[in-house]
Amino acid sequence: MEFDLTPLLTSFTLVFLTELGDKTQICTIVLSSRSSAVSVFSGAMVAFFIVDGLSALLGGELLRLLPRNIIGLATGLIFILFGLIPLLRKEEETAFNKTETSFFKTFSLVSLMELGDKTQMASILLAAQFRNPLMVLIGVMLAFSLITGIGVLLGSKILKFVGDKYLKIATSTIFIVFGFILIFDALSA
Repeated sequence: MEFDLTPLLTSFTLVFLTELGDKTQICTIVLSSRSSAVSVFSGAMVAFFIVDGLSALLGGELLRLLPRNIIGLATGLIFILFGLIPLLRKEEETAFNKTETSFFKTFSLVSLMELGDKTQMASILLAAQFRNPLMVLIGVMLAFSLITGIGVLLGSKILKFVGDKYLKIATSTIFIVFGFILIFDALSA
């Protein structure tokens, strides 16, 4: 029996290069600059597994039922909301609540961003092309682990160089801008 690493290596390379500097990586950088690095990493990885991993395994049949423009509008509105909330409230969270919130916030945002994204489509197509969804899944998840790890590492180090007030304004602005971009893309599709 021959062991072929082509599906794994192809999936890893494609997803790594596609996600480098992508909105999902920027999102993990921003989230980890204000939250627990572990909860951001784990929230993102669970989202990647559910959306991209299961797409590779199941072929994306459920995705076809969801209109892409509705997903884009919902994602954009959620991004704007997550950008406005920190600007409008005083931060008095406990460490536990902050960790719990950052896991679910990361999971929600990454899941919504990945629905219908190019990496989800690539996962489906690669699994179909190579007829080896497990090796594609492993390659995809390794790439997401590395990209997310880089993003979380960068984000968690930002706090050392940027004041809390400026970081809150910058991260909120990034979320709001991404929200409007996602809404514009959904309306123009």
